[in-house]
Amino acid sequence: MRSEFEIKIQWIAFPLHPDTPPEGRTLEELFSGRNINIPQMLTKLKQTARDAGLPFGDRKMTYNSRLAQELGKWAEKKEYGDAFHDAVFRAYFADGRNIADNNTLSDIANSAGLNANEAREVLAARTFKAAVDADWSRAHESKVTAVPTFLMEGQSLVGAQPYNILANFMWQHGIKRRV
Repeated sequence: MRSEFEIKIQWIAFPLHPDTPPEGRTLEELFSGRNINIPQMLTKLKQTARDAGLPFGDRKMTYNSRLAQELGKWAEKKEYGDAFHDAVFRAYFADGRNIADNNTLSDIANSAGLNANEAREVLAARTFKAAVDADWSRAHESKVTAVPTFLMEGQSLVGAQPYNILANFMWQHGIKRRV
């Protein structure tokens, strides 16, 4: 069995709806024409988040995450990746903030300990565009169509899963639980 120290987990993010405009879309617009019970879906997501100890607010909108991903690459390079990703998660899923907006993103970066002016410069220059493009290509090649998706040895586990399901998936692939 491989130990947890031999495993490198790499975050590959991509927007499921890259055509979402900067101002966002309502969930009703996003799921228009599909037989999806939005209140029921949100209730399930809230419960999953609560079970995982994650914040989740009353979402009404969806926003394009492309620029947040680019800024996330910068935050990772500055060794503030975890703090930035946590702050973006809270801003988007708990507070309903527009993570396609440069001012919102620079505020989020600042709240994570990063320099807001530097964040604006990174966004304006699109410094990490190519890196995110590469992530998107890998996700497409791996046939990832939903987030989160866990890929290991040709098998995938899709969607937010209870701990025991994810732990079993890891165990089946020789990953030992950390003590």
